[in-house]
Amino acid sequence: DNHAFACRRRYRLTCLYIMFTDPHKNLKALGLHDGDVVVDLGAGTGFYSILAAQMNHLGKVYAVDTVKDFLATIRSKAKENKINNLETILGNVEKLGGTKIGDAVADIVIASNVFFEVEDKDTFVKEIKRILKKYGRVLLIDWSPDSSLVSKGAVVSEEDTKRIFEENDFVLSTAIDAGDHHYGMILVKNEK
Repeated sequence: DNHAFACRRRYRLTCLYIMFTDPHKNLKALGLHDGDVVVDLGAGTGFYSILAAQMNHLGKVYAVDTVKDFLATIRSKAKENKINNLETILGNVEKLGGTKIGDAVADIVIASNVFFEVEDKDTFVKEIKRILKKYGRVLLIDWSPDSSLVSKGAVVSEEDTKRIFEENDFVLSTAIDAGDHHYGMILVKNEK
């Protein structure tokens, strides 16, 4: 079935992804502060969600994904690590309101290794904008077009990603080194 195939494919890509980029380094570059409200969109098996919750004891982390098994894995990892500030949400990141998170709740949104999979990129960015507080930040990490690990047709260039976010009132704060197979950027919601 297509759903099972997509889950297996995404799990393999997530495992490869962790081998080539460093979530701890990326979160440090973001400047995660204790007390931040963090939303991890397309959280997968929780590499960023778990780490963000551990670095952010006084804050809250929401892990949003469409795959129930991934969310169960995150809950299990959180319990195993005695993490109490993490909540999982079964949600649709490609639909306005689909994350089930209120307006202007998040200080930070993590979109790690998910942008290339999103079909409706404009709505995805609009949903990020909706849930972020004024001047909230986005950590976006995605596959580089130069990587031989994913099909070229699926990958979105760094320039196109930046343009899509800028068209939705975000500004690039910093480009970060996310490894040989990924690009990374920190974007800020720019209120007009």
